[in-house]
Amino acid sequence: MHLTISVGQIALRIALAAIASFFIGLNRDEQGHPAGMRTTMLVCLAATFAMLQVNLLLPMAGRPPTSFIQNDLMRLPLGILSGIGFIGAGVIVKREHELITGVTTAATMWYVTVLGLLFGGGQILTGCSAAVLAIIILWGLKYVEGLLPREHHGTLCLTLDTTAPSEDDIRQQIKASGCDFTRWSPTYYPSNTLTSLECTLRWRARAFRSPQTPEIVEYLRSLHGIRSVSWTE
Repeated sequence: MHLTISVGQIALRIALAAIASFFIGLNRDEQGHPAGMRTTMLVCLAATFAMLQVNLLLPMAGRPPTSFIQNDLMRLPLGILSGIGFIGAGVIVKREHELITGVTTAATMWYVTVLGLLFGGGQILTGCSAAVLAIIILWGLKYVEGLLPREHHGTLCLTLDTTAPSEDDIRQQIKASGCDFTRWSPTYYPSNTLTSLECTLRWRARAFRSPQTPEIVEYLRSLHGIRSVSWTE
């Protein structure tokens, strides 16, 4: 970090921070995440201006050897990194069935803060490299993740009449299809007649596979004696 910076260097740092945060925020906007272009740009530019402030105050940081007071200017960027945790926590949401979303967006907020500190501090090459890596991770690796098998879950509810297959038959058919179940809740009324069945299925498939509904659900719909089928993924 240079002790003195020109107006051109300040403009370059601000422009690079704005461009990098714009493209990273564009990725978040395209996927419908809560922190989009405006949020990422504001966070990144705030960190950039904080580091520019530090850089501009560097010539004032020195004191005569007889003085015991010195300015600790690095407390400003450290405070920025600590404060970004509040924004990150705000985009993490816990939904039903223990599903947690927004972690990647929170990590993106923290990442663009570091980008702003890099550009604001004058580490142009490092900042550009970090921006390119972020774009590759957010855009490129998402497609790679989609090609990898991932565990899926869904809730299956069946209403049956007296001609429907037995509970053991349905259980064997589900296992034969490659699915497993984490919850199995049959209802008998009267005590010797299976009237309904609710279970949570678990199977592995690629994230980009469409539709996500396993084939066993369609098969059960076609069976004689199945009065209704409800499926929630």
